[in-house]
Amino acid sequence: MNEAITDLLLKMGDDALVLGHRNSEWTGLGPVLEEDIAFSSMAQDKIGHAIALYNILHEDFGAPSPDDLAYKRKPDAFRCCHFVELPIGEYDFSLVRHFFFDHAEACRYRLLEHSSNNRLAALARKVRGEIKYHVMHADTWIKELGQASTESRERIIRSIQMAYPYALGIFEPCQRESDLITSGIFPGEEALRQEWLHSVQSVLEPIQIALPQDRVEPVFGGRKGVHTPHLQALLDEMTEVHRMEPDAEW
Repeated sequence: MNEAITDLLLKMGDDALVLGHRNSEWTGLGPVLEEDIAFSSMAQDKIGHAIALYNILHEDFGAPSPDDLAYKRKPDAFRCCHFVELPIGEYDFSLVRHFFFDHAEACRYRLLEHSSNNRLAALARKVRGEIKYHVMHADTWIKELGQASTESRERIIRSIQMAYPYALGIFEPCQRESDLITSGIFPGEEALRQEWLHSVQSVLEPIQIALPQDRVEPVFGGRKGVHTPHLQALLDEMTEVHRMEPDAEW
């Protein structure tokens, strides 16, 4: 059982850490000042969620400290999905990634509020309050840019088409997922995917934007330690200061 729940905690923490770093790259580059601040703020929240999950791993399951988990692992030890590894691209892609990912996070933490693991359930109740505002932000801009002009609508639709296979990779199950389901810790990635589909379609359908209809092959691999080259480049940047002074005390 410990292996199953540590897999769950690790992939959630790694998703949050890596996307938090990606969102931080918008600091100073946002298309408008408000968005510059918004992405920076959400980046802080994501990294905070990662620390909370890593703390549970460290304190309850004997994993290395949060700093060691963030700064001292090789790429193949990470369990983040490929979706969060991709570069920020242009604003329409980052917005669509934010929309897809935070709807999935809101659904995941809503399911985890009822987890039989008390500490994870308590964290879910706390984090959902923050993610609620992330989802509101994403929905506002998707609706705005999905209807503002022909160009903005085309760009949002194009980014949805590109991002969708990667977004489905969020729901790649771990090998011991059945243990999580039978023990009441987490109802599984397929249950989560169904909730996510309903959630994102409730925003897209009123503005007449459809998800890809043809059979789409999810981009899997991240949950097994197989990653895009983008993750190594991100880790090189993220760990640069730590590698310069690994024993420094702050």
